[in-house]
Amino acid sequence: MVSGAKVKLLREDGRRLDGRALNEMRSCKIEAGVLKNADGSAYIELGRNKIIVAVYGPKEVHPRHEALTDRMLLRCRYSMLPFSVSDERKSPTPSRREVEISKVIREALEPAIFLEEFPRTTVDVFIEVLEADGSTRVASITAASVALADAGIPMRDLVAGVSIGKIESELAVDLNGIEDQQGEGDMPIAIMPRLGEITLLQADGRYTREEIERALQLAMEAVTKLYEEQRRALKERYSKLPIEEVESGEFSEGVAQ
Repeated sequence: MVSGAKVKLLREDGRRLDGRALNEMRSCKIEAGVLKNADGSAYIELGRNKIIVAVYGPKEVHPRHEALTDRMLLRCRYSMLPFSVSDERKSPTPSRREVEISKVIREALEPAIFLEEFPRTTVDVFIEVLEADGSTRVASITAASVALADAGIPMRDLVAGVSIGKIESELAVDLNGIEDQQGEGDMPIAIMPRLGEITLLQADGRYTREEIERALQLAMEAVTKLYEEQRRALKERYSKLPIEEVESGEFSEGVAQ
């Protein structure tokens, strides 16, 4: 993960370069139902990250041979726009990293969805990173979960994600861009907060058993806060809907609890 000249990531007072404590997340704001032409949508700002998600479906699968007879086909596409990074313009062609992250996001979301209720159909999730500053995959998972709920997809729970990193041998919550690039490790984690189940756990770097246990504890504390913001965004979306749409089950019952 280390590239270029080494940068000191902790100040003399033990705080990070942006002033946060090691266990402190950046400010987070989520909005649901931001796109009229999508079945469900969400927008998230996590620090300087700006990400928008659109969900379409359930709908008929094309091409038809990709349809699954016993469950829904969930398709995710994660894409960073050419102007999303500050150092140089990114190529609009999907990179291997974007393809890999698309797969990771899909696998993190699937455990939360009642896939078996919609066999032979598909739901497409499009994730566009407008501005990137570290931890975009977990921020995308958090926003995509809200967009799926906004689309009325039946879900066991929402999914919220956070990165736990290692900077100057200390565990840190919610890595920003420079911490991601210059740190000693990155551990993206996604959790269904109400159920307490992990849907994603990756690790880049070396961690002791005690550090992994501490990282999971920090992640649970962080996603609990994200969960409240997810619920706030959906409740605000509820309040803007005509009462007949709410009573008709526009949103999934499990998420609304």
